Amino acid sequence: MVNTLQMDIPALNAFLERDFAQVAGMFGLDSLTEDILTVRLRVQEEHLRPGNTVSGPSMFALADVAMYLAVLARIGPVGLAVTTNCSIDFMRKPVAGVDLIAEARVLKMGRVLAVGDVLMFSEGQAAPVARASLTYSIPPK
Repeated sequence: MVNTLQMDIPALNAFLERDFAQVAGMFGLDSLTEDILTVRLRVQEEHLRPGNTVSGPSMFALADVAMYLAVLARIGPVGLAVTTNCSIDFMRKPVAGVDLIAEARVLKMGRVLAVGDVLMFSEGQAAPVARASLTYSIPPK
């Protein structure tokens, strides 16, 4: 199988630290293959809402960062690739006190658009807490 990845985990981490230092510490890249990028949200008190659960905006951020990095892994460090659409289904309450894990899959990588899905899980749990579908616009070279 031909490797289609343009960036590995160290390169993606360096990109986050350089271009998105304000949020880079919230996320950790766990694994990257041709098919799946796994990212964690290091859940802190600022990510919680009443009821001791992770807030929707925090889950959106995890889905968005996961798909962004999955796209960049394939096209390289293109900072101006942007989200054009995101839809999230919140299915279960996340487990309190554990990180959220996102598994991002790029379903279609085109010249100008990338489409993918992200499943989010409470760490250690098999059932997803949310599913997101995202589309990214890729700027011309």
